[in-house]
Amino acid sequence: MAINIGRREFIALLGGALADQAIPANAQEPVRLRTVGALMGFANDAEAKARVEAFEHGLGREGWSVGHNLRIEYRYAEGDSARMQALAKELVELKPDCILGQSTPVTDALMRATRTIPIVFVAVSAPIGSGFVASMARPGGNITGFTVLQASIAGKYLEMLKEAVPQLARVAIMYNPNSVPDDGKFFSRPFIEAAAKLKVRPITAEVHDPSEIENAVNDLGTESGSGLVVVPDNFMSVHRDFIISLTAQFRIPAIYPYRYFAEAGGLMSYGVDAVDQFRRASEYVSRILHGAEPADLPVQAPTKFELVINLKTAKALGLVIPRILLAGAEQVIE
Repeated sequence: MAINIGRREFIALLGGALADQAIPANAQEPVRLRTVGALMGFANDAEAKARVEAFEHGLGREGWSVGHNLRIEYRYAEGDSARMQALAKELVELKPDCILGQSTPVTDALMRATRTIPIVFVAVSAPIGSGFVASMARPGGNITGFTVLQASIAGKYLEMLKEAVPQLARVAIMYNPNSVPDDGKFFSRPFIEAAAKLKVRPITAEVHDPSEIENAVNDLGTESGSGLVVVPDNFMSVHRDFIISLTAQFRIPAIYPYRYFAEAGGLMSYGVDAVDQFRRASEYVSRILHGAEPADLPVQAPTKFELVINLKTAKALGLVIPRILLAGAEQVIE
């Protein structure tokens, strides 16, 4: 029996038959490109590149490849708080899947720019006090990350400097109030408390530009027995070479928060392994890209600390570093 099928019916039947066919085993779905923003408080220098490398290497271990399934938009604020605000808005407008924020003022700028895009911070000292999270165990919002140092570190810095230079009579703590928690009181309070115990005269040196840095160090240099404590601060990091050169010029022993200060000529540094924080942050960013919520990822404390002592600088200052400090050093520069 002959069956008459019109042209439209034939096309419909053919399409249905093709749709019913199994998809070939080698067919691949298109790769979904995810976007991560990264706002750094410091400048785009060699230290920044080391952190970027650690971050991207960590993401690679999690299965993410820049240019294949991942795009990263980097921005560098160079220690400028106004620039942080502008760059935070710029990144949020890109609608990334997650944003990495380095430092307290950067995280504050990002929080002001968005309450929905997930944010992972590094190098933040007081996430609860700064209003970023409800608690360390249950952040509760769109922000989580990795802390850097507790406020008590300022007192420890003074103790270590006094141990290295017993004749210290007065010590300044230097920071930019726009770059540290609680306008600097976060670090200055424990510093002043430690100074009273150690019978050292405390000086608070708030600086906003290179000329104020120069004035502060110059004032210290007018009296013998002076020392300097520099706390974690984007502004200090950006101007580290200038600070180190001034302390050398006025022969002022100083302690710094990161190893790259000592490697650049500073007397000594004590702090967290900053590169390791970026490596650890990549794990949280990956988990968020896979669907995890920042509210459910606990804020983590630092796990690696390092003391670096520059004996070349100590010799230039006429100092003999105690053996107990040298024994605990991660690196001794000779």
